[in-house]
Amino acid sequence: MPLPPLSSPFPLLNLKGKPLLPIVQGGMGVGISAHRLAGAVAAENAVGTIASIDLRCHHPDLMEKTRRIRDRDANKAAIQAANLTALDREIKKAREVAQGRGLIAVNVMRAVTQYQDCIQQSCVSGADAIVMGAGLPLELPDLTADFPHVALLPILSDVRGITLILKKWMRKKRLPDAIVIEHPAYAGGHLGAPKKEELGDARFDFNVVLPGALETLKELGLEAENIPLIPAGGINSHERVKAMMALGAAAVQLGTPFAVTEEGDAHPNFKKVLIEAKREDVVEFMSCAGLPARAVKTPWLAKYLAREQSLMKAAEGKTHRCTLAWDCIISCGLRDANPKHGQFCIDHQLLAAVNGEVDKGLFFRGKASLPFGRAIRSVRELIAYLLSGEKPALAL
Repeated sequence: MPLPPLSSPFPLLNLKGKPLLPIVQGGMGVGISAHRLAGAVAAENAVGTIASIDLRCHHPDLMEKTRRIRDRDANKAAIQAANLTALDREIKKAREVAQGRGLIAVNVMRAVTQYQDCIQQSCVSGADAIVMGAGLPLELPDLTADFPHVALLPILSDVRGITLILKKWMRKKRLPDAIVIEHPAYAGGHLGAPKKEELGDARFDFNVVLPGALETLKELGLEAENIPLIPAGGINSHERVKAMMALGAAAVQLGTPFAVTEEGDAHPNFKKVLIEAKREDVVEFMSCAGLPARAVKTPWLAKYLAREQSLMKAAEGKTHRCTLAWDCIISCGLRDANPKHGQFCIDHQLLAAVNGEVDKGLFFRGKASLPFGRAIRSVRELIAYLLSGEKPALAL
């Protein structure tokens, strides 16, 4: 017998006319949020999100097809095709799990080479929404013009960025269906600040950005209820959800707490690393994509950080061909010999993490403590706690 639907003490989130629980699961790649997690979240009538990057990692047949291709151009084409096939499979599987409830979103990073193809494939395959960050999604309305039913959610971090996107999109006669506001001082993975030194800047504080964004909407003649604001980063309790709603949020987004749920798509070792990490183990560094990032200081990351400055200084003028013959991101510090960017292969390290290789992987994680401590609980229990404040007995 199916469980009764969860209720919310907060107003429901409305996206494309569909009333939803005001909880959004953040996209986490490579492969951390795939169909199992996104489908489970959507099945509770919330927003589940698939991270689009390199999803072939969950499909042995696609990994085998792209394993031993010697011609670099053929290898690149094969990986790109395999990942679009994997994305199609994951969206359709997530929809099967959701059974018509909630929304299935796809997170597409603007920084990846194949972002346009990923957006197109997501829409064709039946995604309900596109969430886009890691760069300004200025052309997202153009890329989805043939899919007006697909909700568009840009990820931004400050009032200036929100204002820019609203004005640019207004000229295109398309508005965001919601805006995710990510705080770089707390979120995991790639962060929305240009420099590590700026992660804690006051311009990113929710008590600055949320009122500021609401004022911007008013000044532009836009109705706030038509463009919900969704803060993300450091939201790990019912109390934090209440605080965000009091500031004018329509929903909240969480990543790391969902990554360690029973339905999370990553290897058990991945979840273990995240739940056992102490606050001092979560560190910031420059990603090879040219953005600050936050992850757990695992053996690989500790070794890398010990050499980070020397590697970056030595990088200038020493270009490399992509180690995977793929060129997954538009600007790569290692491939392009950019001394201001990280000097490692991000895809290689993230693939190791999703497979549970603790000594080799890069384990992205948010800075805040986890809602259930070291306990691994279900998606339903996490959403219920965020909405009601009631923790399951074993997580107390």
